[in-house]
Amino acid sequence: MDFSPTPEQARIREAIEKLCERFGDEYWLARDKNGEFPKEFHQACARDGWLGIAMPEAYGGAGLGISEAAVMMQAIAESGAGFSGASAVHMNIFGLNPVVVFGTEEQKKRMLPPLIDGKHRACFAVTEPNTGLNTRKLKTRAEKQGAQYIVSGQKVWISTAQVAEKVLLLARAEKGLTLFYTDFDRRHIEVREIDKMGRHAVDSNQVFFDALPVPEADRIGEEGKGFEYILHGMNPERILIGAELVGLGRCAVKRAAKYAKERVVFDRPIGQNQGIQHPLARNWLALEAAGLMVQKAAWLYDQGKPCGAEANAGKYLGGEACFDACQQAVMTHGGFGYAAEYHVERYLRESLVGRIAPITPQLILCYIAERVLGLPKSY
Repeated sequence: MDFSPTPEQARIREAIEKLCERFGDEYWLARDKNGEFPKEFHQACARDGWLGIAMPEAYGGAGLGISEAAVMMQAIAESGAGFSGASAVHMNIFGLNPVVVFGTEEQKKRMLPPLIDGKHRACFAVTEPNTGLNTRKLKTRAEKQGAQYIVSGQKVWISTAQVAEKVLLLARAEKGLTLFYTDFDRRHIEVREIDKMGRHAVDSNQVFFDALPVPEADRIGEEGKGFEYILHGMNPERILIGAELVGLGRCAVKRAAKYAKERVVFDRPIGQNQGIQHPLARNWLALEAAGLMVQKAAWLYDQGKPCGAEANAGKYLGGEACFDACQQAVMTHGGFGYAAEYHVERYLRESLVGRIAPITPQLILCYIAERVLGLPKSY
């Protein structure tokens, strides 16, 4: 067993840290206030070749594993970019894995390079208002008409739909749930932004599809197997979200510890008080444990081994540890923790994104109870 990062992983972290230095706290505070997509950060990642870190070399990617992608995403979140920075590039990192695994050679050559080089931004349209995580009950329809499908329906909580040129879309065709990667044609798509608590730099939306024409050539794999294709990418997605949560939590703890050393009340730094020390120490412990689980899950995935329990556990542990750390960072700052200029209130708001999505902590507990402990299914 070797818990040291490989030389390549160490180089990735160092390079990402240097890139993120160009986008400091004030950049992310401004994006949080004005709600603008961090296009400068997205394009910087594209120019330096990071958007294709886990994509095949044949199509312009780096051909590395989820372990390396997790290092990258954790470093972005840990820099202070938080979930705004991570979400700005998350779809590029692994979102088109269904195309890599199930797409034709023509589709890979057509679809992957523009996403990797940053020319295209894509959104992921699965969740619907009345189905939530019960994906098999999706109602958005894809009706076959000649050499195309006509898609109509509604999706919700769709990130980056305000700026997307492409959409990875799951809809119900004649043979069942079917996956498409196609143009985000706004002549047939209405996007309504959701006014939400946090992660303002990356939008969340309701999306309405009104007879959207989708060429048959944009269907990924076979009709009726879209849900199977989506499932294939769920474990790596949980791993990457877990890594981002650990990164954001570490950022919050570091900022709180720095403030606790500098803030003097009653003639002593508040960090000298065990009432401040112990909660932050517990946060560090929980984040380290979550990080190890994420690391294990990523290693298992890259080795081609089963990793469902570990991927879900990493996401769950990361979510709880990150939320607790961000909350404690606010409390450590006292009243100033409520002020935007100290940044920790933004971290707390953003920590809830990864705690809730893409799967709730309650459903992860159900998964572990059923699949690991062998208990009867509860839903």
